[in-house]
Amino acid sequence: MGQAVHRYFIFDTAAGFCGIAWSDAGITRFQLPTGAADATERLLQRRLPAAEPGHPTAEIAEAVDAVRRYFEGVEVDFSGFTVDLEGQDAFFLRIYAAARALRWGQTTTYGALAKELGAGPEAARDVGQAMAKNPVSLIIPCHRVLAAGGKIGGFSAPGGSTTKTRMLELEGVHLEPPAPTQQSFGF
Repeated sequence: MGQAVHRYFIFDTAAGFCGIAWSDAGITRFQLPTGAADATERLLQRRLPAAEPGHPTAEIAEAVDAVRRYFEGVEVDFSGFTVDLEGQDAFFLRIYAAARALRWGQTTTYGALAKELGAGPEAARDVGQAMAKNPVSLIIPCHRVLAAGGKIGGFSAPGGSTTKTRMLELEGVHLEPPAPTQQSFGF
């Protein structure tokens, strides 16, 4: 069997330049916004070195439009877009499917997602790993999966946890800063 042909497209949004890559089977990569088109293209090509620039198919054009609306603060549901996750481990596929069920403004934690999949608390680390390696961030909304206690947790996109926080704020999710520790007096 020949290697799948990957095409990609770089486009501007209200948040910066995004990139999307696809195969005949679906979306294979999504690059969250950076400040420059060439930076986005470099990040995308680092993961898909054989990919070539291409003209979006109808579904890809629809996804691009949805991403643009998302970064303008419009509620968008990405769960209907076809993703190509070939080569992913079976447990990661289950994690991604569960994350895709999270809707606009809805969050969960790594531990709660692991529990939902019938795995013990030790699997929270696997959920974190899957989110860090998510090839199609936003389409699979890893930004909606938080660390224990609703803390932001890591985020491997450009801008790190600041990007994750901004994306959640677009969706109306405001994470509270940690409360100051209370002093306890014995009277």
